[in-house]
Amino acid sequence: MAKTLMKGNEALAESALRAGCRFFSGYPITPQTEILEYMSWRMREVGGEFVQTESEVAGINMLFGASAAGARALTSSSGPGFSLKQEGISYLCGTELPAVIVDVMRIGSALGNVFQGQGDYWQLTRGGGHGDYRTIVLAPASVQENADMAYEAFDLAEKYTHPVLIASDAAIGQMVEAVELKDFHDHDINKYDWVIKGRKEGEDKRIAENVYYAMGADEYKDFLLEKYKRIEDNEQKWESVNTEDAEVVLVSYGISSRVCKEAVKIARKKGIKLGLIRLKTLWPFPKKAFDALTSDIAGFLCVEMSILGQMVDDVKLATDNKFPVKCYSEFSNVPDPAIIIERAEKMLLENGGRK
Repeated sequence: MAKTLMKGNEALAESALRAGCRFFSGYPITPQTEILEYMSWRMREVGGEFVQTESEVAGINMLFGASAAGARALTSSSGPGFSLKQEGISYLCGTELPAVIVDVMRIGSALGNVFQGQGDYWQLTRGGGHGDYRTIVLAPASVQENADMAYEAFDLAEKYTHPVLIASDAAIGQMVEAVELKDFHDHDINKYDWVIKGRKEGEDKRIAENVYYAMGADEYKDFLLEKYKRIEDNEQKWESVNTEDAEVVLVSYGISSRVCKEAVKIARKKGIKLGLIRLKTLWPFPKKAFDALTSDIAGFLCVEMSILGQMVDDVKLATDNKFPVKCYSEFSNVPDPAIIIERAEKMLLENGGRK
């Protein structure tokens, strides 16, 4: 199929429709509004339902209902709007329902601002609502991956009957790049036995309720631990760049990882053995990428757009805290390749590496 130029948000929306999404509910907020705008006219063309809700709370709860009825359902938001969806995400997890939720990240707490950011990492990876749950989190780094991961997210959501989050950001959502879209997928809304639908007399009924009500607390505990272990074993995704002989390894995702790739190229030309682990899933965190590295590493440098270095703890856990882990964090600015290389050289000098 020929490639076409598309904005990141619009490529994500079109790909979701091609994956069989036939229900969208959401509320406009910059920098994700193009997803809602695109769905407002395109959803009708494919025979689905679009609802611009009065709030993000209404959006996530309408999504809950559509998912329970078997639809491939999508909602999207950013910043404070994504925070409002957390209770609904917890309910989706507790009820074992698949759905796809997009967070086009922007900077700052409270109202924040509309610039690109990555300060939602903790909220995305730790479960921003109440109770014991995690969510699969996909992290696109291009318009093409915005499209590919939107398509993939629905399969993952149904595979584990669990919500899947897409951690995009303002830069990726707003940029225009060439993208190749997948073919349309026909989704049968009655495919699964957990779907709430009309049933003949004598057939088992299903209601949307917390799974542990039916299982009991002890059985649910074992069920949930096994489920999350299965996800961690099977769904870790990453890209390794020049890590085979790297002395310092960058760890990054999203828009920051694009800058890191450039930094690796520049550093290698200068004789600095710099590598990169680019996260494609934020959870499950790709620990396997770190297991494959040698012990001849001076340290890891997390590169992210969050003031507090939200990814650092996960890198320390993935490496059993055996290596120095530093952070180069930005807020309203995209990381600078020159600063990345400068920080990497400093780590080498501090840890007995290249002089």
